[in-house]
Amino acid sequence: MLQIKKILKRTASIIGHIIGVAAVCAFLIVAIILSLGNVSADEMLFKFKNPSFSGNAASSHYLTIENQQFNRDKAIKEEIQAYKEELARDSNNTTLARFIRNLESRIYAELSRQLVDNMFGETKSESGSFTLDAIEWITALMEIKLHLQSTNQTW
Repeated sequence: MLQIKKILKRTASIIGHIIGVAAVCAFLIVAIILSLGNVSADEMLFKFKNPSFSGNAASSHYLTIENQQFNRDKAIKEEIQAYKEELARDSNNTTLARFIRNLESRIYAELSRQLVDNMFGETKSESGSFTLDAIEWITALMEIKLHLQSTNQTW
C-alpha cells in the first residue's frame, strides 16, 4: 500500500506538470490567434543618408565634391606661387643684392657721365668708340656714328 501511495503521488505530480505545460501552450495559442487579427505589416524601407550611396541629389553632391577639390587644388597652387614669389623677393632684398644693385647703378652713372663729357663736353675727344650690349658709338674727326644692332641701322 505504501508503494501505491508513492506511485499515485508521483503520477499526480507528473499529471500536474503536464496540465501546467498544456495550460501555458493553450495560453500561447490563444494569444497568437487573438493577435493575428490586429497584425499589419508594411514594407521595410532603408535609405542611405549619404547621397553618394542613395543616388538622391547625387549630381549636386558630386558637383560639390568636385568644386571642393578644385578649390583645394587652386589654393595649393596659389600658395606655392606666393611662396616662390616671396623667395624671389627675399633673394632680391638681401644686403648683398642691394649692395650690388647700388654699386652697378653708381658705376653706370659714372660711365655715362664720362662718356657724355668725352663726346659732348668742353674737352671732348677727337676720336673714340665704345660698345655696350646692342649699342656701338664711334667718333672720328667730324663724323659720329651710332650703330644699334637690334635694328641694323647706322646714323
